[in-house]
Amino acid sequence: MQTDQVSELLADVADRLILPRFGALKSSDIQEKKPGDLVTVADREAEIELARVLRSAEPGVLVVGEEGVFTDPSCLELLPTAEHAWVIDPVDGTRNFARGDADFAVMLAEVRNAVTVRGWIWQPVHARLYVAELGGGVTCNGAPVSPAGASPRAVPLGASYLPVPGEEHAEVTVVRSWGSCGVDYPKLIEGDVDFLCYRSMFPWDHLAGGLMVTELGGRISTDTGIDYRAGVIGRRLLSANDPQLWQTARDALFGD
Repeated sequence: MQTDQVSELLADVADRLILPRFGALKSSDIQEKKPGDLVTVADREAEIELARVLRSAEPGVLVVGEEGVFTDPSCLELLPTAEHAWVIDPVDGTRNFARGDADFAVMLAEVRNAVTVRGWIWQPVHARLYVAELGGGVTCNGAPVSPAGASPRAVPLGASYLPVPGEEHAEVTVVRSWGSCGVDYPKLIEGDVDFLCYRSMFPWDHLAGGLMVTELGGRISTDTGIDYRAGVIGRRLLSANDPQLWQTARDALFGD
């Protein structure tokens, strides 16, 4: 599928299956997959529809969706060796979405032989579409996004979903993130923060945003220095707007 076709698909699915539920969910529309991990009817229906269209365009392509993996983890194991795959996060920031907070997104990444070649982040309420193509940079609503580069701050500012042990004594400032990688990564590449830190490394959370970071000259790697891609796992994931900022944040938070 062409890039514009995929962008239109994300907007269409959001308009039909996600936004009508925003601020209108019933208690029966929300479930816990496990303690603290919510899923809504919008998540499930949007993922099914996205997967249907992507498979119809290329029968046999691997589709890895957050909700599908919860019921059948085997497709996730196939991702690192797949010749061609799509990775879906139908509603990233489900907790925000469920409580009527606009900070959520629909995310999609295209992966070929473990390399992310295209990524989309669509923020339906904010009406912002971020698209990255390998070697082609990043756009927001069609306009090129310029690299944030080195931080103008005397003390680098980062965001994390959960507290980082020892962060209060680190030589960087860490605030709580926005509860959605589909909001966090745009905040990073736009320069609102200098780095992001995560404990989980699920591909639907990080592949699209990670491509945007690297396309703009930044770095996304585990705390041990392994560059992130499909199949990489570790203890912590760190993204920053340039390699020096990544190293500064890594040393400040995790030491040697």
